[in-house]
Amino acid sequence: MNIEYIHEPTDLQCGQAVLAMLLGKDVGYICEYLGNERETDLREMKRVLTEHGIKFSPERKQAQNASDLPRCALLSLETPRCWHWSLYADGVFYDPEHGVMDDFPRSERRFYWEIFLEK
Repeated sequence: MNIEYIHEPTDLQCGQAVLAMLLGKDVGYICEYLGNERETDLREMKRVLTEHGIKFSPERKQAQNASDLPRCALLSLETPRCWHWSLYADGVFYDPEHGVMDDFPRSERRFYWEIFLEK
């Protein structure tokens, strides 16, 4: 999967940035599509993915470290400041706030939904 990193335009748009990276769109498109420039909830994230043909696991799973993750995953992280959306694909973390990383950003609890990629 070829992900182009997108930094969140505002502190409240991590979800829109993750969706933009997954869909190959810009954050403006996602904000307009959602009608929301603020925090996104799980329902909104799943709706956009479904309506754009991206398949994902229905259940939330917990990860302790990167080796627990599938090839691609939508991440929900409890960071010191807030709950935060992030993206993992092919061994790389694409975090809208912290950049491209080789491990999770600092977080207490880490949940994920597997994203099923076309072969």
